[in-house]
Amino acid sequence: MVPVEARLEAYRRLFRLDGKIALVLGAASGIGKASAEALAALGATVICADKNRAGAEATAAEIGMNGRAEVHMLDAGDGGAVNAMAAAIANTHGRLDIAVTTPAIHVRKLMLDYTDDEYDRVADLNLRGTFFFLRAFGRMMVKQGGGSLIASSSVRATTLEPGLAIYGATKAGIIQMVRGLASEVGQYGVRVNAIVPSIVETALVGPLRARPEIWSALGAHTVFNRWARPSEVGAAVAFLASDAASYITGTALLVDGGWTAIDGPPTGLTKTHTEAR
Repeated sequence: MVPVEARLEAYRRLFRLDGKIALVLGAASGIGKASAEALAALGATVICADKNRAGAEATAAEIGMNGRAEVHMLDAGDGGAVNAMAAAIANTHGRLDIAVTTPAIHVRKLMLDYTDDEYDRVADLNLRGTFFFLRAFGRMMVKQGGGSLIASSSVRATTLEPGLAIYGATKAGIIQMVRGLASEVGQYGVRVNAIVPSIVETALVGPLRARPEIWSALGAHTVFNRWARPSEVGAAVAFLASDAASYITGTALLVDGGWTAIDGPPTGLTKTHTEAR
């Protein structure tokens, strides 16, 4: 029988990423940056990719003091560029164990007022871009016989309000692509999952801080009555990337603070009440 301490150490190792090669697309800011930090903290060598090269370089500089980070400039909506990056990583590193994509665009506008160009902008980056990512790095992982692919969806895949129909449709589509690909590549040892955050404090939502009534109202949709920190989503990404999640695939992991668990804001009760029977 395996000694208890050996079993406990085996559990600890499941969460480590030492020796793993990871790619984070969207690493310049927000959830992508937090994901890159989390993966590096657990031992992975992280390839920081973003259309914003300066931002990706800043992230790599912060996490790469021990030489475990590198930078690539990449437009997530350019399928040819995504394929070229997959080839470059295969040539340089020989394999890719983890691939995470986070870029998305949001045009908040009533559906009947959407222009063709606005639809194309949202669908091309959010949906087609995710497809390019999953196809390129999925092929690479199938060939090498394993890996973890992680895409980014949103609670707007299931819960909407006026002005979010197109964005929500793309995020719902991402979940279906993740499920479909997971069913196709599991036999090769490749796992495919999505993270599903709700409201996250990033630079993109900075202007909402100037409107405290909206900021607070959105926070009240969660059971914690607050926005998520990027690190809280990054930690979920790191879990899905690790061997601790070795039996998890085709999943849309909610990191939403209970947003989708309740019908509207919490009631505001502050005490636990026990009913006598």
